[in-house]
Amino acid sequence: MNAPKLPVPQPLRGQDTEFTRDTMNRRLPDIVQRVLEENELPETAVTHITTLLNEIPHGEIRPLPNHLAPDLADWQAAITPHLGQTYMEAPWFFNETYIYRRIMAAVDHFRSGIDPFARQKQQSLTSAVEQIRALMEQLNEMIAEGWQAANFHQLLLAALWGNQADMSMWAADDTSKPNHAKSAEQLAHLLVDDATAVTHLLEKPVNQIEFILDNVGIELIGDLCLADYLLSVNQVAAVQFHVKLHPTFVSDATVLDVEATIAYLRQTDEPAMQEAGERLTSYLVNGRLRLLNHSFWTSPHPLWHLPPELHQELGNSDLIISKGDANYRRALGDAPWPHTTPIRNIVSYLPTPILFLRTCKSEVLVGMAKNQLDQLKQLGRLEEDWLVNGRWGIIQLV
Repeated sequence: MNAPKLPVPQPLRGQDTEFTRDTMNRRLPDIVQRVLEENELPETAVTHITTLLNEIPHGEIRPLPNHLAPDLADWQAAITPHLGQTYMEAPWFFNETYIYRRIMAAVDHFRSGIDPFARQKQQSLTSAVEQIRALMEQLNEMIAEGWQAANFHQLLLAALWGNQADMSMWAADDTSKPNHAKSAEQLAHLLVDDATAVTHLLEKPVNQIEFILDNVGIELIGDLCLADYLLSVNQVAAVQFHVKLHPTFVSDATVLDVEATIAYLRQTDEPAMQEAGERLTSYLVNGRLRLLNHSFWTSPHPLWHLPPELHQELGNSDLIISKGDANYRRALGDAPWPHTTPIRNIVSYLPTPILFLRTCKSEVLVGMAKNQLDQLKQLGRLEEDWLVNGRWGIIQLV
């Protein structure tokens, strides 16, 4: 059954909540403005992006301009139901994916190769060198010890909390972004912790794991560490990274970003980082680590609209690891389900178990125990903006 077991609520729209309104009124226009400020773009691209900037949030959704792109026909079909709606009236997830796709059309990405977010992506990597070096030193020691459930759990936490570094929320140079560096802080801010259950799934070696990736920088480093560990201790035979077809959500990873990050590790002067970079390069070369970039991951569709070839690809694996907030929203149709809705009754459409590693940066959240939130609020632990401030996370297995 390729749909949730439960009737799906209407997805959040641009005008529905204070946070979605802030996204449309402030966050997305700021991101579009930075594209103009941080890039030397052709005059036609500047004109198209300025037009987009002036449309948000009260202008109307329009078709993409005709340009060379493998996903153009699919996007024009997805836009058709929303033609004439304003950004406040259209679904919020559609708005976000559409605006980034408009930017790609403006810079003629598939012909020019321009990544308008390249500067911030590079900064996200170089600004975290000390953190990366420490993580790689730890990783190399863990690999030497072979499979250990405790080490796997620690790398799960690193992959999860790396998701706090999201440049669609906080610019790479924003000092106010959340950062749970200490393990006690990380554990204290877990709303759902299925780490033990997923460890049981991997107690015996498996054939293949899929990662649906999110951000570059320290988050991608955490994902690479987790994949490197599982491959190096032979707990998994092969790992597939599903990345974005084009730059989107500012910091989402593309094939080029993953390759560039591995090359950065390999070419650094830090021995521990070099060692990991060499291992990862060897896995790319021998095919144990594969990079796939289907256009579905930059589409506005919910996860249960997986095309048949992707559904089959995921079905051939033993576990899917889904990273980040946007992928979680996609899995739930970006709908405001009650927080206590069992996630297994929504994400019931996949052929394989899926693990969500996500810090909360939107108001979509399910699978909470009854009274859990009330108890946290009574203890004074939940901030007013707890759903969106990136300080709370989930390790959630379906």
